[in-house]
Amino acid sequence: MKVISLIVLIGFAFFIVTFSLENAAPVHLKYYNFVDMVVPMYMLLFISLLTGIVITGFIGIIERFRLNRAISRLNKTIRDLRKELRANEPPPIIEEPKTPSQY
Repeated sequence: MKVISLIVLIGFAFFIVTFSLENAAPVHLKYYNFVDMVVPMYMLLFISLLTGIVITGFIGIIERFRLNRAISRLNKTIRDLRKELRANEPPPIIEEPKTPSQY
C-alpha cells in the first residue's frame, strides 16, 4: 500500500511540475487601485485551488459542529423518552417459588 501511495504522490508531483512549466505565462492582475501585479498563470490557478479547498474545509467544519449539536439534542431526547417509558411501566411481577407439595 505504501508503494502505491508513493507512486501516486510522485505522479501528482510530476503533474504539478509539468503543469507549472507549461503555464508559466505572466498574467497581469489589476483591481482598481488596490492590486496591480504580474504573476505566473500556474500560481494564479494554484492559489485559486488552495483558496477553494480552505473555504470548503471551513464549511465542512461548520457543518460537522451543526450535526454534532443535532446528534446531542436527539440523544438527550432519547434518554428522556426512555426515562419516561421506565417510569410508566408497571413493576415486574415476582412469583414465589413453589414448594415441593405444590407439584
